[in-house]
Amino acid sequence: MHPLQCVLQVQRSLGWGPLASVSWLTLRMCRAHSSLSSTMCPSPERQEDGARKDFSSRLAAGPTFQHFLKSASAPQEKLSSEVEDPPPYLTMDELLGRQRKVYLETYGCQMNVNDTEIAWSILQKSGYLRTSNLQEADVILLVTCSVREKAEQTIWNRLHQLKALKTRRPRSRVPLRIGILGCMAERLKEEILNREKMVDILAGPDAYRDLPRLLAVAESGQQAANVLLSLDETYADVMPVQTSASATSAFVSIMRGCDNMCSYCIVPFTRGRERSRPIASILEEVKKLSEQVLQLIHERDNICKQIHLPAQSGSSRVLEAMRRGYSREAYVELVHHIRESIPGVSLSSDFIAGFCGETEEDHVQTVSLLREVQYNMGFLFAYSMRQKTRAYHRLKDDVPEEVKLRRLEELITIFREEATKANQTSVGCTQLVLVEGLSKRSATDLCGRNDGNLKVIFPDAEMEDVNNPGLRVRAQPGDYVLVKITSASSQTLRGHVLCRTTLRDSSAYC
Repeated sequence: MHPLQCVLQVQRSLGWGPLASVSWLTLRMCRAHSSLSSTMCPSPERQEDGARKDFSSRLAAGPTFQHFLKSASAPQEKLSSEVEDPPPYLTMDELLGRQRKVYLETYGCQMNVNDTEIAWSILQKSGYLRTSNLQEADVILLVTCSVREKAEQTIWNRLHQLKALKTRRPRSRVPLRIGILGCMAERLKEEILNREKMVDILAGPDAYRDLPRLLAVAESGQQAANVLLSLDETYADVMPVQTSASATSAFVSIMRGCDNMCSYCIVPFTRGRERSRPIASILEEVKKLSEQVLQLIHERDNICKQIHLPAQSGSSRVLEAMRRGYSREAYVELVHHIRESIPGVSLSSDFIAGFCGETEEDHVQTVSLLREVQYNMGFLFAYSMRQKTRAYHRLKDDVPEEVKLRRLEELITIFREEATKANQTSVGCTQLVLVEGLSKRSATDLCGRNDGNLKVIFPDAEMEDVNNPGLRVRAQPGDYVLVKITSASSQTLRGHVLCRTTLRDSSAYC
């Protein structure tokens, strides 16, 4: 396209009226008939100079960027109550769950927990029922992780176990349907369908809206799959349904996907490009969650002083190979800034042992970072190369498996030592704890979380209620209690309970 044709398109899109078009048309006519006398048409140079001045003056007087921001209509969110027409090969009745029972099993990160809640919200509205009993399920859906090879192997093993359950299914019952959801479905696609004929449906992270259709197709005995990634799907209009109605805390997802393209990471290829949820959608979810976990939305003190700060390595050289976008020095500076800004903050992190080209010196640098920062919580893994990543195409997985495992064990040991030291600073202190329920290891103990999201264990005993002097109560999930810390390990704090309190009243004691 000629540059001045581009100008015309801009003029028309800006709504500058017919004069600009006439000027352009005149210029075109003059160029086409350059053999005519100058009295009939000015020279191309003079005409072009005049057109440029005319365009500049109109540009200065034309609409600004703010004009477009004001006049642009906000994108319309799809209402969850809207009912779409079924595809031509299915009826509306076939898309309904008909009260069939769904068993959902979640593997991997917190995003997968959120995906489970989204998937269940969609299925619930289609008439499916939820069950926690695997034996009575009509549909089994595994929400999967693909970030490491071990995570995928766990799913393959689980599928072999479910195969026996599907084979023994009585003919008197509807056929058992098994589905793979999430990252593993996105990454392996055909391999899952070809390798495990027992799998009926595949749904990638951006295809959960399609679950009712996929299950309806599977009812005909066919395998069904939708692993298309989206540039705009955020499930903004889908309110996640928490897996536990009695939960006292919740995670709110504010974005999906990732654009960072770290060289070791499969996430951009399994979850797609980065996109954020609309603010109104986030606020609506927080408001509804606040109404369900029994806290007034204006009580801002219920936000934990805990930040997850993934490091992955303590070596700047390895961080560059990972394409993390920061050096060790910049990371440590950020840690100092956070601790100065939020006194008493709890830090957690991720680390990878044995990344491509990692030397013993690089490993020593990671060990030293663990000692320097003293994380309260950590997630440490040996590196496993993922297909499609930059590392798979550009780097060599040259650290022997036994070396990876040895380095991982060393990192875990150092982390536990330093986490224990960090957590022991709480011994003797009185802390506010949000009660979650019974301890998994003792029926006589309760478990909760402190302001740094650390697990706190204390005896299930009667205590005073600060708002009702003389009244003896037992703590219930969702209560706030004051606990005096008596001991600490790398994972948990232990103490004895003092009283039941509230967020507002606790500051006088802590």
